[in-house]
Amino acid sequence: MNKHTVSLFFILAALWLLNSGIYTPLLLSLGVVSVLFVLWLSARMGIIDDESQPIHLSRNLPAYYFWLAKKIVQSNIDVVILIWRGNKAISPCIASLPIGQQSEIGKVIYANSITLTPGTVAMNIENNTVLIHSLTVQSMQELQQNDMARAVDRLEM
Repeated sequence: MNKHTVSLFFILAALWLLNSGIYTPLLLSLGVVSVLFVLWLSARMGIIDDESQPIHLSRNLPAYYFWLAKKIVQSNIDVVILIWRGNKAISPCIASLPIGQQSEIGKVIYANSITLTPGTVAMNIENNTVLIHSLTVQSMQELQQNDMARAVDRLEM
């Protein structure tokens, strides 16, 4: 049993306990049996690995969530201001940016972070580049400064 299997066991057990709400011996034993069955199926399918259980991200995840939440709030305020100013304030643009992340999960986190911040959408990831639509040229320039890419790099360390 490797660390990813143990991690999946504890996550599934915690979800079972939180969702059941009834802690009788029968239900607890059925929960253990079902968790072990899911672990067996997952191991047999070969899906327990670094990408399905990214344990290496967990120590930097709270700081990244805080940073991303701050960016989301800031972007929401920017979009509200654009709405108040009207159509003339919007200057939509599309650009491809290089992705510096080496792992697949890092690339996905980067693209999802772009999409989570209002006013920008990651449309496609291909060959270490991401195609982005932005409501304004200014928000595209902010992405080109690579602050978000550096934050994802810090998360992956």
